[in-house]
Amino acid sequence: MIQHLTSLPVLLPMLAGVVLLMPPCGKNKQIRRFSSVALSFITLLASVLLLLQVDEMGNTTYAIGDWQAPFGIVLFADPLSTLLVSLTSLLGLVCALYACAGDDEKGSFFHPLLHFLVLGVNGAFLTGDAFNLFVFFEVLLIASYSLLMHGGDKHNTRAALQYVIMNLVGSAVFLIALGILYGVLGTLNMADMANKVTHLEGDDVFLAKIGGLLLLVVFALKGALLPLHLWLPNTYATAMPVVAALFAIMTKVGVYSMMRVYTLIFGDEAGELSHMAQDWLWWLALATICMGAIGVLASHDLRKLVANLVIVSVGTLVALVAVQTEDASAAAIFYLVHSTLVTAALFLLADLIGRQRGKVADRVTIGRPVTQPILLGGAFAIAAITVIGMPPLSGFIGKVWLLRATFESDYGAFFWGLYLLASLALLVGISKAGSTVFWHHQNKTQDNAEPVKAHKFQIAAVFIVLMGAPLLVVFAGDMSNYAIEAAKQLHDFSANTSVVLGEAK
Repeated sequence: MIQHLTSLPVLLPMLAGVVLLMPPCGKNKQIRRFSSVALSFITLLASVLLLLQVDEMGNTTYAIGDWQAPFGIVLFADPLSTLLVSLTSLLGLVCALYACAGDDEKGSFFHPLLHFLVLGVNGAFLTGDAFNLFVFFEVLLIASYSLLMHGGDKHNTRAALQYVIMNLVGSAVFLIALGILYGVLGTLNMADMANKVTHLEGDDVFLAKIGGLLLLVVFALKGALLPLHLWLPNTYATAMPVVAALFAIMTKVGVYSMMRVYTLIFGDEAGELSHMAQDWLWWLALATICMGAIGVLASHDLRKLVANLVIVSVGTLVALVAVQTEDASAAAIFYLVHSTLVTAALFLLADLIGRQRGKVADRVTIGRPVTQPILLGGAFAIAAITVIGMPPLSGFIGKVWLLRATFESDYGAFFWGLYLLASLALLVGISKAGSTVFWHHQNKTQDNAEPVKAHKFQIAAVFIVLMGAPLLVVFAGDMSNYAIEAAKQLHDFSANTSVVLGEAK
């Protein structure tokens, strides 16, 4: 069983999606809900066991069908990929639990689609092959197309159409890039590509550069990096909040792909192509941070505000990727976990707040007070302090670490000034939203809707992800050591290539 553990985070969600489509799960609501949560928990358990195995025994590979690399399909598990797989599985469990309060009844097949999305994301994190990265991208995108339409209206449909068109174009560019790289290198196994890039000469260098920069366009689109970020705010703001919370991990797939491709394949050992995307990533990341911060200030509703926070987090992560040092990568890993959990919590909180404010919903304007001000206000305050980066929660640790990691970079002073100004913008925007929603009320409300209280499943789901902020502080030493080790493995060229090409089993 241990030798097959690497494949379980991919196989279990696929099995769950199929089981939930069949009787009795497909017919009985209660059985479907229980089965979805239970299968999500099993997937999370398998992901954590894989993480512990890799932490104890080192990087592992799994050759599907026993076809060895570079010819077969290989799954590659290292500290970074297993951490992100565990994070994805946790979000899947939280969203399945939250949807059991009634959101899963607003459309068809929510629970199977959730598991298929987890399948695609986990597969993207674990694959050791560039073509199968494309395959898993398509799996998660197909599931996301349907989830976007779950319980939607005309505004939702318009945003979903924009999202679909952009990603279809991105998929076409992805295939073109892979075709160019395969024509030059003769392989799409990432470890084998990294070995062969070092020996390119003449025109092949320029062709490989074209392929690598086309991949940058694809990953920038998937990660919502400026100027290819325009689809994200409307898409995330109009999707059901539980779907948007699950999507909090999807932009990280693009960032993760950048980390893999431009550290392993086009990293220190790539000769003439070494760090070829660094300058592009750096300046686009800074522009993305600026645009996201402006979006936070300009947001008129909570969900749009959180969507722009996602853009800020993407820009921050890509800036750290562009620095191309182990310390910056370690800071990026810690910040990625922190930002994913807190933005997911904020999407769910925005939904609960909107439900309790009647017709005003989650708009940042004066309206009826929320029904549970202490519970939701306290949760919002914790999330706000975390996402702004104030002590004593995890956002402060992440901010200090990333500022230290960028201090000695070529544009460190410029980044510090810009990032601190963006943090100030986040402080102003979130404080304004929170004070308006929780402190400013109408004297006489004309909204006669019955007061709504959060369901116990919804409260449990919110606090599971929200507990990440204090837990990342309590276990900051262990998490920091893990992130440093994951970054070290990410930048270890010989270890990554030798394990995949020499020890695939």
